[in-house]
Amino acid sequence: MSHFLEPILSAPPWIVLLVVGTVVFCEDAIFVGFVVPGETAAVLGGVVANQGRVPLAAMLAVVIGCAIIGDTVGYEIGRHVGPRVLAAKIFDRKRDELDRAQDFLARRGGAAVFLGRWIAFFRAVMPALAGTARMRYRTFLLFNALGGITWGAVVVSIGYAAGASYAKVEKTFGTGSAIAVAAIVVAVFVIWRIRKHRSQRAHGVEHHSTSSTAPDRSDD
Repeated sequence: MSHFLEPILSAPPWIVLLVVGTVVFCEDAIFVGFVVPGETAAVLGGVVANQGRVPLAAMLAVVIGCAIIGDTVGYEIGRHVGPRVLAAKIFDRKRDELDRAQDFLARRGGAAVFLGRWIAFFRAVMPALAGTARMRYRTFLLFNALGGITWGAVVVSIGYAAGASYAKVEKTFGTGSAIAVAAIVVAVFVIWRIRKHRSQRAHGVEHHSTSSTAPDRSDD
């Protein structure tokens, strides 16, 4: 992790903004949220902003803007070629999750676009599913913007708060120790998100199992 953090934490501001923005955009636009760590990149962007290497306002603007634009691109892709893309073999191992995302969208509508932003896989596929389902663009844009602003502000702020610890350790013990602290903070955050996602999956499976085994009382 330290080999990944060090070049980002020491890179010129424009490179940091470009890398973070590109990763966030790609996660939302091209269905690779389970591969591209957009949330982790945004957290790291907050760490760098805390160091004064990049203005916090600029980092927030890039993360929020790329999140919203990325979702919009994903929506348009889903609207025009959604069924063919979603039928690709790359999704075979994620078919159950994809079905849950489609069901979530059918039940919650625009709210699913907002809420889905907080789960990595949903964040990647929900825009395309909304486009495939022909959700009204104004509805999609409203919830997309609300989700992008809220999510971007929260994750960058988490990184910014983590950066305060990084700065304190760096001053006392040096850059190497500070990078280790930043790596631990990011790793804990990622593990927490993974555990939360698995818990939600397990709850969904249990709920589905309970529903499917419930007795049919239609003849009572």
